[in-house]
Amino acid sequence: MFESLVLVNFGGPRDLDEVKPFLTSLLCDQDVVRTGWPQAVHNLLFSQIAKKRSKVIAEDYHEIGGSSPIFFDTERLKDYLIETFKVPVFTFHRYLPATHQEFINNIKTFEGSQILALPLFPQFSYATTGSCARFFEENLCGRTLEKMEWIPSYATHSSFIEAYAHNIKKTLLEKNLKEEEVCLFYSFHGVPRKFVCFNDPYEKHCQASFEKLKSFFPKADHFMAYQSKFGKGEWLRPYTIDKVTEDLTWLNKKQVLFVPLSFTSDHIETLFEIQQQYIKPLKEKGIEADRVPAIHTDFSWVEKLLKDTHPLCSTAMLVRQNKSSCCKVSHDCCLCKAKVLIKK
Repeated sequence: MFESLVLVNFGGPRDLDEVKPFLTSLLCDQDVVRTGWPQAVHNLLFSQIAKKRSKVIAEDYHEIGGSSPIFFDTERLKDYLIETFKVPVFTFHRYLPATHQEFINNIKTFEGSQILALPLFPQFSYATTGSCARFFEENLCGRTLEKMEWIPSYATHSSFIEAYAHNIKKTLLEKNLKEEEVCLFYSFHGVPRKFVCFNDPYEKHCQASFEKLKSFFPKADHFMAYQSKFGKGEWLRPYTIDKVTEDLTWLNKKQVLFVPLSFTSDHIETLFEIQQQYIKPLKEKGIEADRVPAIHTDFSWVEKLLKDTHPLCSTAMLVRQNKSSCCKVSHDCCLCKAKVLIKK
């Protein structure tokens, strides 16, 4: 058992005033937007982009109630785990800079010898868990870092998978749907293709989660794609937006249920993007579509996860190393794959 716990999450604006600092923090993170430029130059450009984009994004947040539920879900989970395990629990919200100093002050006061870090990102990526690890490496003292060990991923762990299976079954029951009439559409958050070429295991972890969960529903159709692409360049394919607006060859059922399998909490990617940009166009085509909620309302899956044993790793092991290329050799198969992706 652990002596203390830190919950690591994305963070989301708690009100419309926090949209701009949230977006600025996100876009200035070079684990997310990898320009390779000096940080000062990168920050100068993307702070301006964030300033312009925040006006549009604020309208999206207004549509879902004026805030993101991620912060509040994480804080409620913290309270539950304190009561359950009777240990100190800290929360870290990566893109809420107003919360960072309080987190640093709180965690450095812990006098025990072990801190377990649990990222609320089921599938590991250097752009999510890795970014948080880099922040810790750059902002926490060595004494605190020596105490810290991470559960880096739980993409196929039974507690996580079964929680989503339960949510799907519950949604089928509530909507009076039969499994054999449904296509379960697993929409994962996308990342640029070059991330995977630089040894990011995220795509493999997403595929593993998909394969594990679909075995619970043998009568349904299953399809996976990637959402939330922004900027230029090739991202992981297929793109969810293309599959709901242009290409419906994957659909052979009467009903589509979107499953946000890379998210543990509902937020703008589920409450606005899936709800408005994916479900709405399908309905306009006469196709019944709905969404399975994320698993944030059931804290017991985290309790079960923490009671199990896991391979642990240090903070330094999760930090991406800057490299000029993903390998020293260019193989024909890599070039062919890139050409195929560009043509699709």
